[in-house]
Order: sequence, then C-alpha cells, then structure tokens
Amino acid sequence: MNNDKDQNPFNIELDEKIAEGTYSNLAIINHSDTEFVVDFVNIMPGVPKARVKSRIILTPQHAKRLLRALEDNIGRFEATNGEISDSDNPNIPMNFGPTGQA
Repeated sequence: MNNDKDQNPFNIELDEKIAEGTYSNLAIINHSDTEFVVDFVNIMPGVPKARVKSRIILTPQHAKRLLRALEDNIGRFEATNGEISDSDNPNIPMNFGPTGQA
C-alpha cells in the first residue's frame, strides 16, 4: 500500500525565487561539535575572487541524512545514466575561510 500522506504529513512551499535555484560548482564544508556548515560557491574561470552564493547550516544528524540521500540519488542516477566521471579535478585554491575542526 502506497500512502504518501503518511510519509509526508506536511506541505512544503517553494516560492518563485527559491525555485529558480542558485548554481554552484564548489562546496566548502566546515564543522564544529554541533553543526555542519556548507558554503556553496560559484567560481568563474579567470576571476580571482569568488563569493559564497548560499550557506546551509545542518545538525550532524541532518548532515548524515543528506549524505545518505545524496548517495541514494547518485546511485539511481548512475544506474540510469552511467557512472559520473570524477576525473576533472580543477585547480581550485582552498583559502576561502577557516578549515573545519573535529
């Protein structure tokens, strides 16, 4: 029996501006004892400076759920479209902020 109402008992609203999305080609992840901070950046070739376009702050539990959801979605994507190549390793300077600490 497929009962979607029991699985998602609340409505999620998505306004037009958020629905447009924000492009990112770099994510910088830092963490403390209580939270993970993910900064999404758009780096343009030949431009020496990049800005954080969006910052998401997660509890460790939500970060782990996000990891599992991404693994699941990537697995389904690759099953349909083939393996995602991870061979293009751009030379990106990693001096955008403080480093994560355990």
